[in-house]
Amino acid sequence: MTRASLRHSLLLALLGALSACSILPAAEPLRAYLLPTSASPARAATQPQAMTLRIQTPHASRLLATPRIAVIPVGSQISSYRGARWSDAAPTLLRDRLIETFQGSGRVASVVSEDSGLQAERELASQLLAFQAEYVDGAPLVVVRLDAQLADGQTQRVLASRRFEVRQPSRDASLDEVVSAFGQASDALAGQLLDWILQQ
Repeated sequence: MTRASLRHSLLLALLGALSACSILPAAEPLRAYLLPTSASPARAATQPQAMTLRIQTPHASRLLATPRIAVIPVGSQISSYRGARWSDAAPTLLRDRLIETFQGSGRVASVVSEDSGLQAERELASQLLAFQAEYVDGAPLVVVRLDAQLADGQTQRVLASRRFEVRQPSRDASLDEVVSAFGQASDALAGQLLDWILQQ
């Protein structure tokens, strides 16, 4: 056996041994969470308002426009829960929750997203300012803050604007309970938005 072939055989044996015994740690499992919802509200007994409402995906900062579950453990330092994420980017989850709530209420004739090519009499645009858990006196508190603008669907003229904020305590510090608090806060925000839009 030549020296070159011997070196080649030793190299192959070494690579085989390295692949069989990796020094890299096992990857941490990643848990993906849906945004939970509370029981569906009863449908309105009255006739729905005869309009089509388009709900745009809220704009958000780069830190919030991701699937990461944001948390502020102390001060103003924002982070995210390790090994966990949302099933979609936070603004998309909130948009879908608004559409689901508005349609389920029976109080609006039709609700569509910006992906739909259908015409709409009204449009809801918004800026998602907070969608995170914050620790207050050692206990997690979910904060959802949204600047909303209701506009005419044809002229794009802003008809009304308002800031909404929901602060929902988590029952304990476990991630499952924090996620549940996110769902409760999102449901409460959706209900407030719906009432506000129907008053305009």
